[in-house]
Amino acid sequence: MYTYSLILFFTVIICFIASFDRRILFNRYFGAFVKSASLVAIAFIAWDVWFTAKGVWWFNTEYTLGIVIAGLPLEEWLFFICIPFSCVFTYFCFDKFFKLEWLSGFNNLIVFVSVIACSLMALLHYDKIYTLVTAIATAATLIYLHFIARADWIGKASLVFTILMLGFFPVNGVLTGTAIENAIVNYNPRDFLGIRLGTIPIEDAVYGYTQFFLVLYFFKQFKRRQDARKK
Repeated sequence: MYTYSLILFFTVIICFIASFDRRILFNRYFGAFVKSASLVAIAFIAWDVWFTAKGVWWFNTEYTLGIVIAGLPLEEWLFFICIPFSCVFTYFCFDKFFKLEWLSGFNNLIVFVSVIACSLMALLHYDKIYTLVTAIATAATLIYLHFIARADWIGKASLVFTILMLGFFPVNGVLTGTAIENAIVNYNPRDFLGIRLGTIPIEDAVYGYTQFFLVLYFFKQFKRRQDARKK
């Protein structure tokens, strides 16, 4: 019954402890992170509640604590803090210790290819709601970040997300049924493409990419304001 809780715990604990390392000091930005993750969570939890109510996906409570809020297990609410924490922490470390500014040269290519791919998926599979909403959300996020916010870190964040996939596969794999008898999160086959990376719907990876980018965008905004106040 503690499986989902343990997944979240082991996902976040090493990053949390490392945050206090004097070479990193990510703990100084816990406030900025909580504000950014909470802001993004509003939209994603609403999305989650809606999809759960429509039966697009549902949760096996055998693997949760049994506390349900608005149709979602408590662990699912915590998911929107714990997973982004590890992702943003990883980006913070890469940004601090490696010179990756050259990756900004790939921003145009990444946005162009991603928006075209998402647009095609939305047009070709408009009858599959998970695919449709994920494709629209991802395309809209990238268009906003690139053309309106003028984010110069899209290439850098994309590389970090690719590296984060090494953690994404075991974490999301267990949630979707890898190495356990029944999946914790189950999906209606009519509502997604049916393409899985192991047990993981490919939409989950795109969903995670969008969530990571939005939390990172707001984290950078709050961090910049915090740093400015200290000067």
